[in-house]
Amino acid sequence: MSNSKAELRAKALAARDGLSEKKRTAAATKLAKRGLPFKLLPGSIVSGYSPIRSEIDPMPLLKRLAEEGAKLALPCVTARGQSLVFRIFHPNDRLMLGPLGIPEPSPAAAEVVPDIMLTPLAAFDRLGHRIGYGAGHYDHTFAHLRKAKQIVGIGLAFAAQEIKAIPALSHDVALDYVLTESDVFDFRSSEVAHSLRG
Repeated sequence: MSNSKAELRAKALAARDGLSEKKRTAAATKLAKRGLPFKLLPGSIVSGYSPIRSEIDPMPLLKRLAEEGAKLALPCVTARGQSLVFRIFHPNDRLMLGPLGIPEPSPAAAEVVPDIMLTPLAAFDRLGHRIGYGAGHYDHTFAHLRKAKQIVGIGLAFAAQEIKAIPALSHDVALDYVLTESDVFDFRSSEVAHSLRG
């Protein structure tokens, strides 16, 4: 990993960490209120994540999507460099701590392959590139699962996490969308993404 990527990650995370609790809650509520930038097909499997550190909380959005007919899943970490596994999850389920200390569904929960993956990130740019935390879990997962199925990758972030440009490597997987409290970035329609304010 290049120094510049590490520096960009640190800078974006510092901006994210600097947001007040009130701003975080308001941003998560705005995401939920706006919903997805496309019509959800009934029975779609949407994977979210258990927010750690200062990540934007996807739970309000996930609850809305469940009301719209989505089946929800959460990722489970298997091993570094391995694809994530997704298990069915309901908002009222009790979660258990996985190997990285992140809440996950019980191993007894059914394993599924999501149609839509809501993805946490440290930073993103206007080409749909993301910087994660360096373990490559999401890059491996997208690359592995997309061999068998078209999966829509949606990054969830605070507007403060946008950076000018990310030095993308060949194995880095670009996102289809990034949703922030103030913008919807759609990366599928042109070389340079356009933003829909709102």
